[in-house]
Amino acid sequence: MVSSLQTVRPNQWLLVFSLILLVAAFWGGLVELVGRWYRQEEYSHGFFLPLISLWMLWSRRAALRESMGAPSAWGLAVLGMSALMLVLGEVTAIFVAMQVGFLVALAGLVLCYGGWSLLRLTLLPIAFLLFAIPLPYFVDSQISWRLQLLSSSLGVEFLRALGYSVFLEGNIIDFGTYKVQVIEACSGLRYLYPLLSIGFLMAYIYPAAMKWRVLIFVSVVPITILTNSARIALTGILVGEFGPGVADGFMHYFEGWVIFIVCQLILLALIMLIERFTQRRHILDVQQFPVIAAVPRSGAPASALSLRMVGAVGLVALALIGGWMVHGREEEVPARLSLATFPLHLGDWVATESSLDIETEQALGFEDYVLADYRRADDTPVNFYVAFYASQRRGVSPHSPQVCIPGGGWVISQLERTAFNLNDGSPIDVVRVVIDRANQRQIVYYWFEQRGRRIANEYWMKWYLFVDALTRNRTDGALVRVVSPVRQGEPTEAVDQRIQDFIRLAEPHLGTFVPR
Repeated sequence: MVSSLQTVRPNQWLLVFSLILLVAAFWGGLVELVGRWYRQEEYSHGFFLPLISLWMLWSRRAALRESMGAPSAWGLAVLGMSALMLVLGEVTAIFVAMQVGFLVALAGLVLCYGGWSLLRLTLLPIAFLLFAIPLPYFVDSQISWRLQLLSSSLGVEFLRALGYSVFLEGNIIDFGTYKVQVIEACSGLRYLYPLLSIGFLMAYIYPAAMKWRVLIFVSVVPITILTNSARIALTGILVGEFGPGVADGFMHYFEGWVIFIVCQLILLALIMLIERFTQRRHILDVQQFPVIAAVPRSGAPASALSLRMVGAVGLVALALIGGWMVHGREEEVPARLSLATFPLHLGDWVATESSLDIETEQALGFEDYVLADYRRADDTPVNFYVAFYASQRRGVSPHSPQVCIPGGGWVISQLERTAFNLNDGSPIDVVRVVIDRANQRQIVYYWFEQRGRRIANEYWMKWYLFVDALTRNRTDGALVRVVSPVRQGEPTEAVDQRIQDFIRLAEPHLGTFVPR
């Protein structure tokens, strides 16, 4: 017995050493992960999820020991895949690729250490950590503003069902004598993301057929949306009765906690409803931690130093070195002029320059920018903004307007792709956004100038960033944004024409300042 323990011990030390190297290799992605937990309330529950995952492993420790099988060479292939994801994340600043790659690497190490039988028992605790990985900012923002509009619409329907006469414009609920704005914080994401984790755990400990467990999990989304809409309706009623103060401060957060608890109670009620029509068990009998049995071993565990584990250490070390090399590689940045010299006269348009505050400049992380209001005769101004990034590695990349617009208190009421022709007859694709705040409305056009490409799709932007980083050693690029307000009674077609006229004059000059 003692001899057996002594022969297994080198593999245990190799596993620990591999984990240390793994954390070092994916350090940048893990730091960004914790930063998102700290900065965004939607993901603040992430601090608890690794602890829950560790508890899940600890609770099945006896079964893990009995499920130790023969090390699998497939673990090396899985580790190789995770190394590619690390490089992808490093060169494109897609942190989610690095963070998912870290979990893939954990699965690869388990395969190299104890084979498929051990992975079957550890896969669920590892996969549970997916709930701790935040979505990319631009994806998060798209979900947020759509949920804002959906929750606002459902909230208005609740109010009308209660006999209130209300009108909805964008995210503004108009009661006639007062108005309530549904801001980004009321989109429901602060409940949805943590409740998805809780719903998964409730489904995990619910001893029922898989179809019922899946139902428990997927029901989190409609339950969250409906309860959040009810909360918006309740807030509107309270504002009318007690004033706008109830929409802020303690009452706002108190309502949030109440809704969060109500969502969990609804999930429990759903389980009770399922039981009523199936096995009729008591609620205490169906919410118990499961007893995990050992999995039949996939071969005999290694009785000496495992070559699979030696290979795992080597692959993780190579991933670490490769990540450092990619991160430290000097990029090519073609010659360009500073945007500070961008023409202030474009045809009959004359500009008034402005600037961002130091804190905003540091947060955006660009290399160079121009911000100016262009006006012709007595026409409404057009705001022109270009932010140039010499390198988009390590998360320094153009902030999508879909992220920044809600942060400024605006709500996106319409978003679409559109195209029109430039003066030379060539087409240009842009993202067209209609935004509202209180009684104000603006139209935004934006696209990404990326190494000779005009891109209006942020997913394609990330793809070309990856391709160009590998094949051209370039990740420079810029965001171009043009905004103009909609005057009272002005048709949106006139605003579109005004913006397009300006872009036709400004776009030919961009190549001097944003290398193509």
